[in-house]
Amino acid sequence: MFRAAEAAFGLALLLATIWASLALFYRLPVSPAIRGAAAGSLALLGVVAVISMIWRPRLVVILPFVLCFTGIVVWWSSIEPPAAANWAGDVARQVTGTVDRDILTLTNVRNFTWKSDGSFVEKWEPRAYDLKKLKSLDLFMSYWAGPEMAHMILSFGFDGDQYLAWSIEVRRTAGGKFSPLGDLFKSNPLVIIAADERDVVRVRSNIRGEDVQLFRMRAPPANAARLLLQYVSDANALAEHPRFYNSLTTNCTTTAAKMMRAVGATFPFDWRLIVNGYLPEFAYDRNALDTKLPFEELKAAAHIAPRAKSADASVDFSKAIREGVPSPLD
Repeated sequence: MFRAAEAAFGLALLLATIWASLALFYRLPVSPAIRGAAAGSLALLGVVAVISMIWRPRLVVILPFVLCFTGIVVWWSSIEPPAAANWAGDVARQVTGTVDRDILTLTNVRNFTWKSDGSFVEKWEPRAYDLKKLKSLDLFMSYWAGPEMAHMILSFGFDGDQYLAWSIEVRRTAGGKFSPLGDLFKSNPLVIIAADERDVVRVRSNIRGEDVQLFRMRAPPANAARLLLQYVSDANALAEHPRFYNSLTTNCTTTAAKMMRAVGATFPFDWRLIVNGYLPEFAYDRNALDTKLPFEELKAAAHIAPRAKSADASVDFSKAIREGVPSPLD
């Protein structure tokens, strides 16, 4: 029993060493060289403490690490996301909204025109939507790193082939880049983007060359409206109180899952909410997609790249990419 407790404490020390070293490396507000030296020194101290636990526990070795780790935790808890910075243009504004009876009015809906080199013509718009005309909910999965990881976008469809897409993203500074590892360590805030599909979907399918797949969802309009209003509520809260993006706990998939639970959807935790490239299979298993077809057939029909590239910046982009995609509402 005693040896098991020692082993457990040694493992805890090792995990604490890894986390604290990376926290210093990514967030210590000094030059990269000093950050690296600080992280390396802390890692060395932690390894010595772990070895001490394995061979011969010594308080004189373990205590310095515990004190350093405690100091890092206190410092870490003091780091708050910035409310203002020189943000990258595509995440420069946070959408907000108000509801008056059935009319949803949004500020800062993104409607950029993207060029083939990745540059864009910036355009942020105020828009109004009649919630009585909301009729559908669609899931876009944009695969950028193989089949395991994807960016998720939910799009709400209104009468007249009018669609409003919501994307939860990393709020990078100008020149900054997304880093799955770095964004575990308070590197960038979270931003909620509401956008035209010709912007937020087309940039991934046509400009960046990602494998974008579209799945039409089984969502009654009343449920879709509640989820849309939850997005608006979360966006308003984020505008008032910024939060950090986290690649595991606060990302495009986990945040949307929390929203869906908030509006009454019930489902158990599933590993596919983390390894989110398999989220469509999870949705299919939960009867949230069109189950009249086997999943493999549904997935084969979900690839929108040929239709997206053919439609390009056409005003009929949203209608064109849905051609041939099965819908449980049909």
